[in-house]
Parts: sequence; structure tokens; C-alpha cells
Amino acid sequence: MSIGKENFLRTRLVAYLQRLDPATTARWGKMSVQQMIEHYGGDAIRTASGRLKMEQILTPPERLGPMREFMMSDKPFKENTVNPLMGETPAPLRYKTVQGAIGALQQELIYFFEAFEKNPQLVTRNPFFGDLNFEQNVQLLYKHALHHLRQFGVEPPTP
Repeated sequence: MSIGKENFLRTRLVAYLQRLDPATTARWGKMSVQQMIEHYGGDAIRTASGRLKMEQILTPPERLGPMREFMMSDKPFKENTVNPLMGETPAPLRYKTVQGAIGALQQELIYFFEAFEKNPQLVTRNPFFGDLNFEQNVQLLYKHALHHLRQFGVEPPTP
């Protein structure tokens, strides 16, 4: 597993988010900076930790292998990747400020790492990539974070 990707999620991601100007216009997609932070913290991280339970896998069984190959690769998500679980318009804001959304995201990251520290055999269900262990979740969260940082013009160096 890439310790660099885990370290990025633990120590560097929040710093990048804090440096984003909330008024930055996305290079693609419809989300604002705050909507992106709330989506990533409230949906992606909570799914990875198991706090947000996903019952079904939306990817057909014959596509799951190639989807996981992509997930574990260094290939980035394409711009404007459609998430069928999200509506045409971004969800209403949950927090009053970007800083509030970042604080909530930080708490979700802490919960994610603690969940796997308490139970290293934990497997959580992702609706697109199936049942994932810690290493797979770290890879997906890292790839997803880079996708959204690039969406707002941030290109972190690779670990």
C-alpha cells in the first residue's frame, strides 16, 4: 500500500482545502468549493468508513473487475464523471461556512482511520467499486480527492 497516499489523506488534504478560495469557479462540473467539500466529506469518506451504509453495488458484476483495476491504477477520474447517486443540481449546503464543511470533513477522516484501526479486517461497500478493504478505500479516497482538487485548479505533487 502507498503510505504516501494515506499520509496525504491524514496530513495534507485539509491544508489544500483550507487554501482554496471559496469563490473559485470549478474548471468543470456544477459544484462550488463548499459543495465539493461537503460531497467528499459527507458522501465519499462516510461511505469508505462504513458510517454511510450502501446496500447495493450499482456496477454490473461483469464490470466490477475493470472498475477495480481502474480504481487501483494511477489513472485519474475523467472530468465531468457522472455520479448517478447525485442529482442534476448539487445538494443544498449542510454547513454555514466552508470552514464548517472542512471541520466536518476532518472529523470524518478521523472516524475513517479510527474505524480501520479498531477493526483492520473491516470491509465497507462502495456502490460503484464493491466491497473494499482499508488499502482499497485509501486508494479510492486519494484518487477522488485529487479529482476534486484538480476541479478547482489544485495539482498536488504525487506522494
